[in-house]
Formats: sequence, structure tokens, C-alpha cells
Amino acid sequence: MLLTSESAPASSLSASPRSIDDLGVRKSVLEDLALKHIFMEGELNVRELADRLGLSQFMTEDLFQRLRKAQLCEVRGMDGPARRVGATGEGRMRAQQALGHNKYVGKAPVSLDQYVARVGQQSVSALAIGPEDVHRAFSALVLSETTMRQIGVAVVSGTSLVLHGPTGTGKTALAERIPGMYTDAVWLPFAIEVDGQIITVYDPIVHNRIEQPLGTDIDRRWILCERPRVIVGGEMTIDMMDLQFDQGGFATAPIQMKANNGVLIIDDFGRQRIRPEELFNRWIVPLERRVDFLTLVGGKKLEVPFDVLVVFSTNLDPASGFTAGGDGIKDEAFLRRIQNKIEIGYSSREQFHQIFRGVCEQLGVPYDAPVVDDLIVYLTAQLQQPLRPCYPRDLVRQIVWEARFDKRRPALDWENVMRACRDYFGLKPTAEVA
Repeated sequence: MLLTSESAPASSLSASPRSIDDLGVRKSVLEDLALKHIFMEGELNVRELADRLGLSQFMTEDLFQRLRKAQLCEVRGMDGPARRVGATGEGRMRAQQALGHNKYVGKAPVSLDQYVARVGQQSVSALAIGPEDVHRAFSALVLSETTMRQIGVAVVSGTSLVLHGPTGTGKTALAERIPGMYTDAVWLPFAIEVDGQIITVYDPIVHNRIEQPLGTDIDRRWILCERPRVIVGGEMTIDMMDLQFDQGGFATAPIQMKANNGVLIIDDFGRQRIRPEELFNRWIVPLERRVDFLTLVGGKKLEVPFDVLVVFSTNLDPASGFTAGGDGIKDEAFLRRIQNKIEIGYSSREQFHQIFRGVCEQLGVPYDAPVVDDLIVYLTAQLQQPLRPCYPRDLVRQIVWEARFDKRRPALDWENVMRACRDYFGLKPTAEVA
């Protein structure tokens, strides 16, 4: 994504603080962090230390002078005009103690107040999403105008939506493309400091960093990213919704906090290790009030923003309480908090042809409409199968794989289609498709 003056929110221009006091973070936390960097590297010049902390050289020099005055670090030499510094014996002991408390060695954290303010400025519920954004995001899918309009309205709400319907109807593919409606960027902190504790937020696995020159006066404790898209499926547990503490002594933000100012997709909802009612019990307040409560070491409760578009993708019907047997969530207080419920159904004959044509074009297979007409009759009349949107992709891929194995060009003819159906549906071989 290229950030332009049109796509960049005003809040994206994050000016660098002018002094240590402006950082809003405990000085002892910053001193320990600087000392840990020095200790881990052996020696650093002030310019290198500033880069590792994400602070200006002026503020880094201030930190160095504080550490030097406390006889925790010393000048070891010069790298051109920059002094090279290292930890003293007492400084090494202090660094080891600090690492014993928490092993975080990264950019300087921001304060909780700064984080809350920034999330509010970049709120996912304040975006101007229109029909053109929806059509751009779903250009590769075949959807009715009614469905696209429903999804667009749900995204504008910035709250939550359920995409429900039978398996194979493309709910996951649809959910994954929702963030494509966003054309702007957001600032995410590397870490947050609360009561001397560190919480890491930026995750290179789920956050897409934007590589772009941003000037010299930008607060480098923040990183410019596309709006977050966090996806979890059957592996989701209740623990993933709270701060994750490990042996490093610092916390990792939960999934909903990593998704702030973006989208959290819960795929295959109802198949997680936790029951649907457990998740809703955990999120009943966040979905309503847009704030979440996390627990720090020591038991203190921490209030953070819940600025997330939550997308539930499920084969289960919300009308039945998200259970196949209908014994699930009946409390309307829960269901009311999911503001938008959109059913994604099977394809019509015309849509099935359109999907087939697009898949063939994408995979380099000549399209043959009469063959697809015969396939529709075969699927619906003989196999008693509905026209699932996933079938064109899955069957054409089978044809391509077989052609690759035989070292020939793939063709959408009846014999190839029947062999693909045999392998895909697990049918018994017949003389016609053997």
C-alpha cells in the first residue's frame, strides 16, 4: 500500500516528542531499556542506541547522561563524531536484574493514554466506506448487489457481523477480503507501558508494515501499517483473548487488541475449543461499550479500546443459537450485540457459470459453457448436490493437476470433468471416467 496525502488520516502524522518528559513513560523503564540494549550489544554509539529505542538522539543523549551519572555506563571510544558507550560492572548487574524482570529489548514503549488517544483518532467506525470500495474489495468474487450492499453497511458500522450459510459458499474468502475496503493506514505502537509493565502490540506476523520514507520528525515508537487483519479459527481459546505472559516477563497483546483499528475474523465460529456462549460472555461488554478489560500481573484491571470490526464466519445459523441442534445461545442480549447477520447461500446457474469462467481464466483453462451446463445437471440431478461456489475452483484445480501430471495442456472437456468429480467427491470408478 502506498500512503498518499489523500489516503493518510490526519492522525497518521505522528510528531516526535521533544523531551523525555513528553514520552509519558516512566524514566526508570526507559533507563532500564537503554541499559539492556547496551548490555546485549556490548557497545553501542549513541546514534545506534537512538535507532534501537526509536527516540531522537537528543533524548537518547539525555538517557545516556542519566546512566553515566549513576555510573551505569561509560564512554568506550568514538565512532566518528558519535561516542561509543558500554555498561560498567554495576551497569551490567543492573541490566541483568532488568532482564530478569522482563526480557523486552525493543523500541521504547508509548503510554496507555497515548495509545487510547491514537486508537480513537483512527477508529474503524469513522471511515467513509462506499459502494466503490465494496466492489473493489470483492472484484474477484461473484456476489449479488444485495449481498455486497449488506456487507458494506455492516463494515460502515465498525461493530460486528455474522456471515452464515452452508459449507462451501465462500464465507471465509469473503471475510478475508473485507479489509480490502480500507485504503488508508494506521499507526501501531511497538509496545505500551502500564505501571512499569510492558505490553507488545506490533506483531510482524499479522501486521503489514508499510515501507515508505516518513521524514525525520516522526515518532519512531510507532509503526505505519495497513489496517490490521487478524484471523483465528478452530485453534482459538479463551486465553487468546487476554494478555499473554511468558517467561520473558512481558505481555503480548491479545488478538482483539492486535486487531484494533481493523478487522478480527473468527473463522468456523462454533468449532473453537470454547463454546460460543463462553466467547460472548467474555465479549458482551466490549461489543456493547467498545472497551475491553485485561488483567495485568498482580491482578490489576486494565481498560483498553475495543475498536474492532468483528467478523464471524460460520456454518451455523444465528437463529438457532449457533448450534446445529438448536440448543445454543438463546439470550437475545448476546445476539443483539451482533448488529449484522448476512446469509451467504448457494450459487444460481448464472453465478455458477460466472465463477467457472473466472476460475478457468485464472488457471489458464479454456472455458466451455456447454460442459458446465452438463456439469450442473450432473451435480444437481445425479449427485443431489447444490451449486456450491467452491466447486468451480476445486474441480478446475483437479483438472489442472491431472494435466500437469500427464504433461499436457488442461482442457475443460466432459471426460476430464468426470474424473475430477470422481476424485473430488470420492465416487467409485466407472467405465466412463476410468
